[in-house]
Amino acid sequence: MNAPVRCTWPVKPLDVKYHDAEWGVPVHDEPTLFEFITLEGAQAGLSWSTVLAKRAHYRAAFRQWDVTAIAAFTPSQVDVMMQNSGLVRHRQKLASTIDNARAFLDVQQAFGSFDAYLWRFVEGTPIDQRLTSPQQMPTQTALSDAIARDLKARGFRFVGTTICYAYMQAVGLVNDHLLSCFRHDQVATR
Repeated sequence: MNAPVRCTWPVKPLDVKYHDAEWGVPVHDEPTLFEFITLEGAQAGLSWSTVLAKRAHYRAAFRQWDVTAIAAFTPSQVDVMMQNSGLVRHRQKLASTIDNARAFLDVQQAFGSFDAYLWRFVEGTPIDQRLTSPQQMPTQTALSDAIARDLKARGFRFVGTTICYAYMQAVGLVNDHLLSCFRHDQVATR
């Protein structure tokens, strides 16, 4: 049996598993939405493979993405996390997760859920880019610019436009699977 045709970026086994099961699938679960905003921020300047390999450590360090618990973290907890080789040991990125948890809770309060806040940017429906080549895949768009601006205004950090575009891909606001990829149509029908 032939291997399925997929997007060109997943090369390592963990990347392939993530691509085939999660990437581009619309996410509406609050902890998962927070997880991906954290992981995308942690990825800045690094490869996604590096962050995926550390994902289990992030889940443990950040209490399985319990946003309320994370919002109560103290600077001494950041000091402890800085010693954890399972995390990206970047003080500002780790501290931003705490600030982002507080901002996330504020957004939940204002909109009823972070999901409602985020998905309003695409009117509840993922954007299907209908890409035929990897060269067509943007790293930022006017929409990622707008989301980044809005998140920053609400107190989020490590949410620049490129990070926001990667976040949009991760949580399914955009379907950037190539049309030739076996996952394109599967994700588009969700």
